[in-house]
Amino acid sequence: MGLLVWSPLAGGLLSGKFGPDSSAQSDARRSKFDFPPVDRDHAWQCVAAMRAIAEEHGVSVSQIALAWLLARPYVTSVIIGVKRIEQLDDNLGAVDIILTAEELVRLDEVSALPPYYPGWMIEHQNAARRQAFSRSQN
Repeated sequence: MGLLVWSPLAGGLLSGKFGPDSSAQSDARRSKFDFPPVDRDHAWQCVAAMRAIAEEHGVSVSQIALAWLLARPYVTSVIIGVKRIEQLDDNLGAVDIILTAEELVRLDEVSALPPYYPGWMIEHQNAARRQAFSRSQN
């Protein structure tokens, strides 16, 4: 199954121009329309990790965010939204970025979401079933 990602930069939140002590442009969509809703503390941790990797590559935070998504085998494409041609050029530059295995792991770890109900409950209940199935296959 393929995944077409809508709002991959969370309305600009993951572009690197926002942060806990940022004074982002007042005309930015996020400053007037806070959607999609996100856990901001978690987002800032992700942005910090992406910023460090972006600096290592000499590219923007947006490009790292998009490159990480495009590196996922199930992501077929991303739907980007820009206001200026510079943003379009920047976003399109993500296709040329190859993240290392270590960078992908760093981004996977920082972006991992906590398990929510019922997912954690199903995982807990299925653990015994998986063990029993594994034993029966040996």
